[in-house]
Amino acid sequence: MTSEAITPISVTPAPPSPEAEAFAGDRVNLLDPRLGARAVSCSDDFFASMDRMLSSSAPVFAAGKYDENGKWMDGWESRRRRSGGNDHCIVRLGQPGRPERVDIDTSFFTGNYPPSASIEACLSESEIPGDDAQWVTILPAVELRGDSHNLFEIPPFELAGDRAVTHLRLSIYPDGGVARLRVYGEVACDWSNAGEETTDLAALLQGGRPVAWNDSHYGPPHPLLAPGRGENMGDGWETRRRREPGNDWIIIELGHPGTIESALVDTAHFKGNFAESCSLQAAMVPDMSKAALIASSQFWPELMDRRKLSADAEHPFDRLKDIGQVNYVRFNIYPDGGISRLRLFGKPVK
Repeated sequence: MTSEAITPISVTPAPPSPEAEAFAGDRVNLLDPRLGARAVSCSDDFFASMDRMLSSSAPVFAAGKYDENGKWMDGWESRRRRSGGNDHCIVRLGQPGRPERVDIDTSFFTGNYPPSASIEACLSESEIPGDDAQWVTILPAVELRGDSHNLFEIPPFELAGDRAVTHLRLSIYPDGGVARLRVYGEVACDWSNAGEETTDLAALLQGGRPVAWNDSHYGPPHPLLAPGRGENMGDGWETRRRREPGNDWIIIELGHPGTIESALVDTAHFKGNFAESCSLQAAMVPDMSKAALIASSQFWPELMDRRKLSADAEHPFDRLKDIGQVNYVRFNIYPDGGISRLRLFGKPVK
C-alpha cells in the first residue's frame, strides 16, 4: 500500500491597512453582513462567489487551494470575458443608508483584477431591483490597482430628494476579481414614528455609531454596536494591553436623542482578556469638533458608576442614574481589554 504526500495549504491573511482604516474613520460599513447586507445578483461569479466580497473578515490567500473551477480566491471573481461587455454585482444594504466613501479592495488579485470600476445606487423595496429601478451613478468609472485598497470619496448625489439608498451596483470593466467591497456612510433610520417603546438607542441598525475612541488595536470598534451576539473574539471591540496608568474609552453617538434606562454589556468569547469593569457617562451635546467632543466627555455626568465584569457573559445593568435626555455616551473600560457588545436601552425623544 502506498500513500500520497499531502501538500498542506498555506493561508495568508491580508495585512492591516492603517490608511484604509483611517479612511473609514467613524463611518459605518453599510455593506457589513452583520447588518444584514448581502449580494443579491451578479452577471457571473464562476471563479469566486459574490457572497465572499462582503465578508466582514479580512481577505486571505490560500496557496495550493483549488476547487472544480480553478484557483480558490477570497472575493468575487468572474471568468474571462470573450464576447465584450462587462460584469456587475448588485448588493443590498442591510438598512437604507447614505454612502460617503468606498474601498474597492483587490487584495491578492494581481493578474486578475479589473482595471476599472464604477458604482450606481438605487432605492427599491424589492430584493433585486426591477427594470423600473432608477439607478444613479455615485462613483464614475475609476482606475483600480491590483492587490490594493482603492479608496474613493463619493461625490455629492441626490436620489428622491435624499442620499439614502437600498442597493448598489458595482460594475467592473471588463471582468476580474474584487476581494472586498466596503461602502462607508451613515445608516438612514426614520425616527418620525417612534413610539414610547424602549429600544436600543445605540444600535448600528438605528443609526448609532462610534465617533471617537482612544484605542482599537485589534480592529475597528463598530461591531460593538452590531446586532446579535458576537461570533468569536474578533467580533467586538478589543484594545491593546495597557502598560501605563489610565483606562480605555469609546464615545458613541446615539441614533436618536433619548433617555437611557438600562444597559447590557456582553463579554462573549473574551475570557482571559475581558475588561475588568466599566462605567458610563452621557450628555446632550451640541455640534462641535471631534477634539472638543473628546475633551468635554471627560466631564460628562455619570450615567452608571463603575461596575464589575466577568468573562464570556452578558451583564444587564438596570440601576442607571436619571440624567435626562442625552445624545452621546462615553463607555469607559478598566483598564483595557475586550467587549463584544454594548446595548443602551431607552426611550427616544419625540
